Amino acid sequence: MIYITRKEHFNAAHKMYRDEWSPEKNAEVFGKCANPNWHGHNYNLFVTVKGEITYATGYLIDLKDLKVIINDYVIEKLDHKNINLDVPFMKGKMASTELLCIEIFNQLKAPIEANEGVFLHSVKLYETENNSAEYFGG
Repeated sequence: MIYITRKEHFNAAHKMYRDEWSPEKNAEVFGKCANPNWHGHNYNLFVTVKGEITYATGYLIDLKDLKVIINDYVIEKLDHKNINLDVPFMKGKMASTELLCIEIFNQLKAPIEANEGVFLHSVKLYETENNSAEYFGG
């Protein structure tokens, strides 16, 4: 089995808050991330697929095809958007890196696995250089 990873990038804004909490409690729990005027990140996304190499082509999946899937199902929906307000697959969910990572995985699983013998292994999302989340499905 071979594992192939594609890196993509997007910029997006969000804030961490709960409407039912006071501004003070949101600030206490989420700190600067609860800024009422939002804040943004330059996200790095790593999508890893796995499977067996097709010997006729020498690869698992054409990376151009993988790039198109990631772009169509994730990047176009997130890049230069407000995660809390503009992204349908995040509607009603906390815009944490952890939940965003899970939802990106969910967006990619079916279109990636429509390619015969290709399976989505993981999604790793860097919010900052030092903070990331990784999801393997479940």
